[in-house]
Amino acid sequence: MIPIFHFYLLSSMPMDRFPILFLIATTLITVVSGGHDDFLRLPSEASRFFQADEHVEGTRWAVLIAGSNGYWNYRHQADVCHAYQVLRKGGLKEENIIVFMYDDIANNEENPRPGVIINSPHGDNVYKGVPKDYVGEDVNADNFFAAILGNKSALTGGSGKVVDSGPNDHIFIYYSDHGGPGVLGMPTSSYVFASDLIEVLKKKHASGTYKSLVFYLEACESGSIFEGLLPEGLNIYATTAANAEESSWGTYCPGEYPSPPPEYETCLGDLYSIAWMEDSDIHNLRTETLHQQYELVKARTINGNSMYGSHVMQFGDIGLSKDNVFLYLGTNPANDNVTFVHKNSLVPPTKAVNQRDADLIHFWDKFRKAPQDSPRKAAAEKQVLEAMSHRMHIDNSVKLIGKLLFGIEKASEMLSSVRPAGLPLVDDWDCLKTLVRTFETHCGSLSQYGMKHMRSFANFCNAGIQKDQMTEASAQACVSIPATPWSSLQRGFSA
Repeated sequence: MIPIFHFYLLSSMPMDRFPILFLIATTLITVVSGGHDDFLRLPSEASRFFQADEHVEGTRWAVLIAGSNGYWNYRHQADVCHAYQVLRKGGLKEENIIVFMYDDIANNEENPRPGVIINSPHGDNVYKGVPKDYVGEDVNADNFFAAILGNKSALTGGSGKVVDSGPNDHIFIYYSDHGGPGVLGMPTSSYVFASDLIEVLKKKHASGTYKSLVFYLEACESGSIFEGLLPEGLNIYATTAANAEESSWGTYCPGEYPSPPPEYETCLGDLYSIAWMEDSDIHNLRTETLHQQYELVKARTINGNSMYGSHVMQFGDIGLSKDNVFLYLGTNPANDNVTFVHKNSLVPPTKAVNQRDADLIHFWDKFRKAPQDSPRKAAAEKQVLEAMSHRMHIDNSVKLIGKLLFGIEKASEMLSSVRPAGLPLVDDWDCLKTLVRTFETHCGSLSQYGMKHMRSFANFCNAGIQKDQMTEASAQACVSIPATPWSSLQRGFSA
């Protein structure tokens, strides 16, 4: 029905009564596991971990941020609200959890359950009780950085909550949104560039105001935020939803199995995000280590190594992954008697949706369900056409700029080449920022879809392209390529 649209979618044994068996079993577990905690802990061993974790030194802090807005991005705020509930059940105090989210989902006119946000098809309301620390325009890179650094004087708006941590404290940061090579999105302001985020983390470490920090990052090409940039020795352990070259994936989307309730026309969560949170919901985090959670999340997110999954990565001080998750997230008391088993009981979905196509999924499902000739159907059609027109304009503009700068034969290579693993995306981050600003001045905002082209701009910088060259090429390209006429798109839509 819409050909051009389809182009885009895609022990019980009582061992203490048998001391010889106990000794043999303990020895075998140690030998087979190589000293790792990936196997079932025996009851007496588990009790020692319970006692040790009860006396954790320092305070737990958390920063949770959804970097998008718009109902079609429902899943990002749902992720963050669910994360808040995990932390509160884990025992973190509200004053130690800082929440950034635009807050335009729960009471959106398109939300079939006003005042309610769910993160899975049969999930509870995760919006209840979530603090509105930074909402709307206050969700921006400057406030995000200020909150991490504990710099109240640098805040503009919001509740004023910051990570006012000390040298023995543990910090957890979770970000969920769109991204691109070397960049993360924000709802209304400038992007978060990887170089700036890493500098903030280095500054936080230099201040001596934490003992360890864990960063979970959900975004497309999220591995590029840390690859070649996050050094060891900062006491920071980071995992990402994807490597430096691939998208991350939305889940619980219309048309998937499991799918959201029929009244929902949007994805409810993101695959990496729901993997670590649903794991946290069911396990005793006093005994589960960060490494064990990483392995389970990695296995679930790669989704059977199918085309509907991504490669979860880890960066920084990998040795911190031996820590129990409890040290950062706390644990739900209801799970205190749960024994960790190194097996993923959380089955991945049969399909998932590329993060960058989730808006089209929403608009299409909305169009499909709307009554014929209704205002709602017309509005949904307009949204699809506008999104597709924007994509075509951005893609064609970047391609033409590449040809103008490097010639027809070399353009394709310069637009898509990937640096060897372990190297950062670009050598000169100021150049990257300048070229992006120059493009957007002449060609319009890249927006959440266009961030996929950040690697091309980085390659321009690595090849020595200067601002004046980019200005000339962008001005010429975006005069030559106007936005796609609606009439041609409408013919494809109604065919």
